[in-house]
Amino acid sequence: MSSPTVFITGAAAGIGRATALLFAAHGYHVGAYDIDEVGLTRLSADITAAGGTVRTGVLDVTNDTHWSERLAEFHDATGRLDILVNNAGILRAGPFQDIDLAAHRAVVDVNLGGVLTGTHTAFRYLRDTEGAQIVNLCSASAIYGQPELATYAATKSAVKSLTEALDLEWERHDIRVVAVWPLFVATAMVDGVDTGSTRSLGVHLTADDVAHGIWEITSKRGRLPRVHYEIGARTKALALAAKYSPGWAVRTINKYVTGSGFRSR
Repeated sequence: MSSPTVFITGAAAGIGRATALLFAAHGYHVGAYDIDEVGLTRLSADITAAGGTVRTGVLDVTNDTHWSERLAEFHDATGRLDILVNNAGILRAGPFQDIDLAAHRAVVDVNLGGVLTGTHTAFRYLRDTEGAQIVNLCSASAIYGQPELATYAATKSAVKSLTEALDLEWERHDIRVVAVWPLFVATAMVDGVDTGSTRSLGVHLTADDVAHGIWEITSKRGRLPRVHYEIGARTKALALAAKYSPGWAVRTINKYVTGSGFRSR
């Protein structure tokens, strides 16, 4: 297949769906994968109706066998893997001690384990495709650990470090690895989430905003290597403040933003 390809996890809704629709509109053959078969059916119908091409399949990102089978099927059909978008993720919000340990582990398994497994499994296909890229969905919550989102923020911090390491390590294989950093996005993931940071910062980004960011990042490479890309003015401001402020100031800012400046009795 001569068309470029993109393999997207968590593609049935939200950022994944918006990214799939946008890349299909730009002539990419889309691999759309999720555990939501109904959502994938709707996405496939929308892409096909618009004249695009898509392949879908059920993928639980915590399942090693699913990864091996879906990537092999996609590569067998297309002969290439230009972009892997590690988008699938889950969020559990609330006081750390009030969230079941099993829920904490699920967040780690999906948000970090899914990226590790998928990236590791996809390596040979990316290596054999000239100019291949990986896009990891990070989060502004990884700029500084977020109260009420502690484990979620921890997984995104780990994804940040993994992205940096692999961008250096895999440069020799002509594989570019980048991280996308949005703040809160108006998707089902944040429905019902009520934390200090969501109340103070609000939810101003859309799935389309992030999808367009991913498109711009992967379609245009700057002269100097860059790994991290903030999406939205608020995210850029927070990242800039964290980069140039002393540690105590960053902590104070986050304490204020998250409303954590109180003591329980």
